[in-house]
Formats: sequence, structure tokens, C-alpha cells
Amino acid sequence: MIDILFLGVGLFALAVGIWRAVRARRTGAGAGLAVSLIALGAAFCFLSNRAQVAESELYPSLGRLLSNLATMVAAYGIGLTVAEISGTRDRGRRTRLVALAAALALLVVTFFGTSDLPRGIGVFDELYGTHPTLVVYVFAYTVYLGFAVVDIGIVSAVTIRASGGALRAGLSLLLLASAFAVAYLGGKVVATIKALQSDHPAKALCAGPFSTLPCALDVGFPAVSVLLIVVGLTIPSIPGLVAGRRDARTLRQLRPLREHLTRRFPEIVRIDPGGPSRRERLLTAMSETNDGLILAGVTPELAAPAAARLVRALPDEPGETEPPVAGTEPFAADVARLRAIAQAYRKSAVGSSR
Repeated sequence: MIDILFLGVGLFALAVGIWRAVRARRTGAGAGLAVSLIALGAAFCFLSNRAQVAESELYPSLGRLLSNLATMVAAYGIGLTVAEISGTRDRGRRTRLVALAAALALLVVTFFGTSDLPRGIGVFDELYGTHPTLVVYVFAYTVYLGFAVVDIGIVSAVTIRASGGALRAGLSLLLLASAFAVAYLGGKVVATIKALQSDHPAKALCAGPFSTLPCALDVGFPAVSVLLIVVGLTIPSIPGLVAGRRDARTLRQLRPLREHLTRRFPEIVRIDPGGPSRRERLLTAMSETNDGLILAGVTPELAAPAAARLVRALPDEPGETEPPVAGTEPFAADVARLRAIAQAYRKSAVGSSR
């Protein structure tokens, strides 16, 4: 059950992270979020029981170290992403980076400086009393995550007040995820202290993620927290996806009209075909189409069917008319007018072919 939960959440985070990475490469934005989600997914995949057994064949308890390092990188990336959303990216950025580097280095040094690490599942409860390096390891991991989680929670809580819609919903889930993460860290501190005080600490193995309160704090809560983080960071992008689909549909509808106008008036074609985003390509296509309509004698007051007939009557050969200067229109109104003309233009092609 625990393997299913960890691998399920991990693969989901990896899939969303890879999708965000592809999108970031195309648009040039959101690379930090992609890294965070991929790191979270990797952490949970490394931490599954089956993966830990395989990783221990390379080095005892290696899966525990890899998952902890990935979790810390993810926490840094999430904090940076939330700061970007709130407009406070540069505030405390160096502090976050220095804290991450110090914590990562301390974990690596204390882990490989510890002898007799267990093979298989990396559970250290029995070793805290005899291996002080592991106490430092857990302390560094817990303190850094606590620092990052509180930072994420504070920035989310402050930003919620000035946000709305999908952004507010996403930040609310991040705030809830921070609460689950704080509970997990608190449980980890308590478990470590109990293990240090006990003469014969027992391994804290769990039959299920929520079978007992300690298991819920150590296994269930982290999984729920990660799931909430993935969903919370994905929700704000939904309006952009909807707008992207609408832009793609507009581009498809404009294509026949634009191609006809650029053949008739080749001077309207932009030297720069548009930027990497679909919105930039749409703006370029709209600008070219608008220039062509002006050269064709189409005025904003002309109805869409009449404008389509006027354009349809144009020959395909280049003309010599000079384009007059025209005023600008709001983007939404311009999109609606161009789509109406493009649709009428396509309908007139069907009618003329009969």
C-alpha cells in the first residue's frame, strides 16, 4: 500500500514536472516549478520500499539520502516559485540558496561519515543513540525543511489576500500543504527525541500510510502534502491553458484569410514571425491580417460578411496600393472582429465552390 502511494504520487509529480519543463522550454517561463515537481517526484520514487531495497545494493540506505536531498531541492524550488508568484522573488533569494547549499553539504557529509548504515529500507531509529552523525543529519534535514515550509506558508498566506480565482485556490492548497508538512516535521522531531531517550528503540515500520498516528505523521502526511503542492502549483496555470487553446483556435481560423492577404499584399509579412509563445504568434498573425484588411479597403465599421466578400474578390496577384494609417483596437474586440471575418471568409469559400 505504501509503495503504491509513494510511487503513485511520485510518478504524478514527475509527469506534471516534465510537462511543465517542456512548456517552460517553449515559453521561457516556469523552469523553477518544473524542477520542483521533478525533484518531488524523484524523492517519492526513491523513497518507496522496493526502490530503497534496490538502491541499498549500491550503498546502504542510499535511497534515504537521495530522497532527502531531492526533497530539499524541491522545497527550495517551491519557495522560489511561490515568491515569483507573489512578486517577491529577489527578497531573501541569496539566503534561501545559501541555506540550501549548507544543508545539502551537511547531509552528504554526515551520511557518508556514518558507519554501519542499515541495508534495505533506511530507517535510522535504532542508530540515533550510538551514531551522533545521524542526529546531526536528521537535525539539518528537519531544520532546513522547517525553514522552507514556514517560508512557503507565510508567502502564500500574505499573497492570498491580494489574489483571486485560480491563483487564490492554488495558494490555499499550498498553505494547507504547509500545515501537513509542519505536522510531519514535528512528528519527526518527536520520534527522534524518543529514539534518543530509549535504551532499545524499535524500528518504526508501518503496515499502511495511516495505520497509526506516527505512521500518518511519517508517511501519510508527506504524501498528502506533496499531492496538495502538485495540485496547488498546477491550478493557477489552468486559465493560461484555456487562453492558449483559444489562441490556437483563433490562429487556425485566421490561417486561410491571412494566407490570402499575404499573397495579395506580401509587404504586410513581418520579418519576425513571432515569439516562442502562441499568444505572440497570434499577435503577429493578427497584425498582418489587420494590415492586409486595411490595404483591401476593409474598415472597422464594415460588417464581417461584407468584409469577407470584399477580400474574396481580391486577386491573388500582389497589388500596389499603399496602406493608410489606422488606429488600434482593444485586443479582445480585435480578436472577435477578425474571427468573425475569418469565419465568414471560409463560409464564402464553401458557397463559391457550389
